[in-house]
Amino acid sequence: MTLRPLHSAYGDRVEQIPFTASDGTELGLTRIAPADGTGDRPAVLVLHGLTASADMFTLPETRNLVDVLLDAGYEPWLLDWRGSCRLPYNEGRVRYTFDDVALYDIPEAVALVKERTEGRELHVVAHCIGAMCLSLSMAAGLVPGLAGVVAQGVFLTPKMSWKTRARLHFGGELLRSRIVNIPTDFKKVGMWSKYSLLFAEVSLGAECKDPNCQILHNDSWGVGGSLFEHDNLHDVTHDRLADLYGTVPMWILPHLRGIELAHTMMRYNDADGRYDALPKNALDNAGTFDTPLLLLSGSDNRFWYDSNKLCHEVLRGRYPDMDVRYVEVPGYGHLDAFIGRNAALDVFGHIVDFLDDCHSRHATA
Repeated sequence: MTLRPLHSAYGDRVEQIPFTASDGTELGLTRIAPADGTGDRPAVLVLHGLTASADMFTLPETRNLVDVLLDAGYEPWLLDWRGSCRLPYNEGRVRYTFDDVALYDIPEAVALVKERTEGRELHVVAHCIGAMCLSLSMAAGLVPGLAGVVAQGVFLTPKMSWKTRARLHFGGELLRSRIVNIPTDFKKVGMWSKYSLLFAEVSLGAECKDPNCQILHNDSWGVGGSLFEHDNLHDVTHDRLADLYGTVPMWILPHLRGIELAHTMMRYNDADGRYDALPKNALDNAGTFDTPLLLLSGSDNRFWYDSNKLCHEVLRGRYPDMDVRYVEVPGYGHLDAFIGRNAALDVFGHIVDFLDDCHSRHATA
């Protein structure tokens, strides 16, 4: 399998590591080597959200997360898990649930990075569905010994608006009965296709004329909400949205609906013994977490709203001894916390400060 090339300015410092999960699914793992060639830095594994990819962390038009991690003395490792738009099979009908990501992709990537870094200190920075799947891996005890975890947007307690909930549960089921996936790139589907009515619907009331922007910003794939604050994006990033975010697979909706109804990260596959290693309810096992946790969110997140604020309150109430912190970034939505043109100034400093604190604790332990 050949991944779509990583869009970055790092040249030959990009190391692609062949990686196949134990269930046979081919994934992508990328190491960005420091410019000074040092090989003893703490490692940071970075996880994208559903339909996104490692590209969202390497935007060459901005000072991106990888730039900031490298300058702060860390070694970034980027995982393209099975929901990545860089993986060619995601334009087809390869089925999976978030259980597969939690059971195979994340734990095995963590193990491989630890092996390649010879047991060096390892942190994880995770976004959206990547963070939710990480929470299930952690609750199952599959990723022990992490030095610190940053979860952006949502983690254990997903929360949507009533409008988004209704459209996800009812409109999503209607769409799922008729189409396999929802595209982001209007140019690929054209004016006259089975997706035309959906693109017309998401354009209603939109200030931006770009249909690719409308389906993400104005009405997230037709389920309501918004994935970013429009004015926070660099013009080049805005024009690349269809490359950064791929199609939404409709077969994932039953698991997403179950998670949203429960307001907690849940295992989906109850009848298949392969998934018995995962707890039914990740929140009930959160007391076993053995790593400091930073819950990060934009103040204007109009997809997951205050999910991470709620998560912080719940974890502090249930597990008062847990090292869990919450930071809310004013003026940011969801995706723009990573792809915003000024995210390096407004957001990434919180991440680095937390990682530095975890690193100092790890060094003196």
